[in-house]
Amino acid sequence: MNPFHWWGRWRLRRALARHPLPAAEWHRLTGGIGCLHGLSAEEKARLRERVAVFLEHKTLNGVQGLELTRTMRLQIAAQACLPILNLGLDYYAGWHEVVVYPDSFRVRHPISDDSGVVSEHEQILSGEAWQQGPLILAWSDIQRDLDHHEPGSNVIIHEFAHKLDMLNGRANGMPPLHADMQPKAWSDTLSAAYQALQDRLEHHQRAGINPYGATSPAEFFAVLSEYFFTAPHQLLHDCPEVYHQLRQYYRQDPLARLNHEARVQ
Repeated sequence: MNPFHWWGRWRLRRALARHPLPAAEWHRLTGGIGCLHGLSAEEKARLRERVAVFLEHKTLNGVQGLELTRTMRLQIAAQACLPILNLGLDYYAGWHEVVVYPDSFRVRHPISDDSGVVSEHEQILSGEAWQQGPLILAWSDIQRDLDHHEPGSNVIIHEFAHKLDMLNGRANGMPPLHADMQPKAWSDTLSAAYQALQDRLEHHQRAGINPYGATSPAEFFAVLSEYFFTAPHQLLHDCPEVYHQLRQYYRQDPLARLNHEARVQ
């Protein structure tokens, strides 16, 4: 037996023992999260395993008086593990904590102007991902996504996409690609779509996707990831080549899942 395979199965059994997910509870959980709709029974089982190991190795802490219930932890973990469903939890290695605020939070970051003068820039955020540090979320925005299933909106997927992007050293819209992917094709495709979004906004035209994606290539990748998992029809319609690149990267096809679910209902 491959010793690494044995170690992985042992780690999984321990995680499932320490974070049991009874079938009825798991079914109720996955049925209530919009971005999980269409998952096959096999995919739900794999996601359940990912969630157990995630909860075993990541610490989820509520702050400012927020107490995270078991359901809240499972809802966060299930959405966090969807992007790495077919990639593996090693993609989330190198950091350990998820911090959850009750509401949007205020941050200050130093910025410098063209003359080198440094000042503080204040923002109110619903999430933030730090390089080799914690991932920060606002529960009010998570709850909004759960209650309304707004296409193209999922703060958890957005911030965890930043963590994937940072695996190359910094968030720049270029995560480490698989060996069978072409970096030039990725760069050309996303750069063209990014420029097209900026051009549409400059000319006050319909953006297609959230204008926040035009902030930077890193935010563009995170926003695209939100659409890929929550509004694949719209992403394929507006940015078909981008959809195909993300399908190769995430090793998933959310649109095919939803189409299959519609046919069998």
